Amino acid sequence: MKPSNGKLVIKAQLATFIALTTFLSEPVSAITFVQDRNSLQSNDEIEWSSLGKVLNPFAPNPSDFLSNSFSAKSSNGLGINVEIPSAGEDITPPFIFQNNPGVQTNFAPGDFILFTGFSPTIIPTGNPNPLTIVFDKNVKAAGTQIAASGSANIDYEVFISAFDDQNSLLGTFSLPVISSGARDNSAVFLGIKNDTANIKSLVFQTSSPQRGFGINTVSIATVNEPYSGLSLLIIGGLGIAFKSYKFFNKTKLN
Repeated sequence: MKPSNGKLVIKAQLATFIALTTFLSEPVSAITFVQDRNSLQSNDEIEWSSLGKVLNPFAPNPSDFLSNSFSAKSSNGLGINVEIPSAGEDITPPFIFQNNPGVQTNFAPGDFILFTGFSPTIIPTGNPNPLTIVFDKNVKAAGTQIAASGSANIDYEVFISAFDDQNSLLGTFSLPVISSGARDNSAVFLGIKNDTANIKSLVFQTSSPQRGFGINTVSIATVNEPYSGLSLLIIGGLGIAFKSYKFFNKTKLN
């Protein structure tokens, strides 16, 4: 028995609706390199002084050093894990310091810097190993300023890589930089932004051999829980189809 015209209309409506909702639910992914903090459009951040451990480089307290793997919270409570592989016994563990007079960096005065580690005996030798930030939940964008240690006119390159929750590489970007140590906020900003919230981790590193490096506040763009608008659209669409079906059957019986 061939379906009636009314049933054909309903089937066509359902097919169109399913196709539409499938299209709307398809994730769109477009990785973008961001070189300006404002362009990241962040709504959260990780301020390193929030860890409660700020080391004085000129009179270091051993208890103020961090472990090579530690956890922190963003301003809005997002959990993160930081991993900085050790560079050996002659290099200190990571630590946080404030950019005050007497410290040669390209960060702004007063910035709190997470530093990978340095050699107390062979300056400016430090920990060049990558710094990895893993977010408890996927984020849409994140970035920070970065600079290697050392005096003026040090040429090197800085890198940022983003990975998803399957540890698949989303993208890698780099910039050439020159260190001046002028405390002038000239440390370059490296950020990655995506159309969808699928950034699980970021990896920062430099091409400067045997030199430690630091990053300041990490800006983050998070998203709220998935919007229920699509669910409402699906429910509404199914309701319309169901009402059409009831109307058709009622008309047929009368």
